[in-house]
Amino acid sequence: MANTYQVTCHKPDNSDPDRRIQGLGGDGWYGPIDTLIAGIESNQYRLWTTDRARNSVWVVVAKRSNGRKYLKTENDGVEPNNLLALPHCP
Repeated sequence: MANTYQVTCHKPDNSDPDRRIQGLGGDGWYGPIDTLIAGIESNQYRLWTTDRARNSVWVVVAKRSNGRKYLKTENDGVEPNNLLALPHCP
């Protein structure tokens, strides 16, 4: 069974033209983006956060047209982007 972690911060990658984040973190943990993607895909863990309305939303793996994977929340269709709206990780 996958371990579940709440995401409360992100680390942006300002040099990346498609704004792919470097990693996500929470209370006492931080993970680089590729490690998190692999963990979600292997069902090692599940990540969730809250949207602006304070609803719980799952973090999922998505793929751009160029094949590059990234993380987003299930309901990222409404701006602002839920993950990018989180505070920066220390």
